[in-house]
Amino acid sequence: MRKLVYYVATSLDGYIAGPNENIDLFSGEGPLVEKYQQDLQEFDTVVMGRKTYEFGYKFGLPPGQPAYPHMLHYIFSESMTLDNPHEQVKVVKRDLNVVQQLKEEEGTDIYLCGGGVFAGWLLDNQCIDVLKIKLNPIILGGGTPLFGGSKTALLLHQSDVQEFAGGLSLRTYQIKY
Repeated sequence: MRKLVYYVATSLDGYIAGPNENIDLFSGEGPLVEKYQQDLQEFDTVVMGRKTYEFGYKFGLPPGQPAYPHMLHYIFSESMTLDNPHEQVKVVKRDLNVVQQLKEEEGTDIYLCGGGVFAGWLLDNQCIDVLKIKLNPIILGGGTPLFGGSKTALLLHQSDVQEFAGGLSLRTYQIKY
């Protein structure tokens, strides 16, 4: 069975974006970013919420196009409609059966791109298997929490830590429900 991997940058205070979706303080270059970009090549499927997909519009992503050209995209939304989406982009309703079906299909592990509210829903429903945190030595003081408003409490098993220059680290956790 494929694993759902939440691979995301966070601040020390647990935010994946600051107020007004600001990501300026996150490291945008260097060895950790290069590793992340290489790791993304290992996924053939990405899942995300509507807000995360639309966040890409700020960076030139045309509506209906894949953010990651080599991956099949599943955008979970109750309200999004796309005119003539690319064949790699599918908008689906927030449904646990869809998540389970994706995990049972052949292929690589599945990249959870976010965002926080969607990740919180997946965590609350015991769908996330691996958490890969690109920990940035910043404090944002507010914004988008790593798991939205989730109140789920879990014990994680740290399976790997890689340290990078400037206080950055990549921390991998196996989630035990």
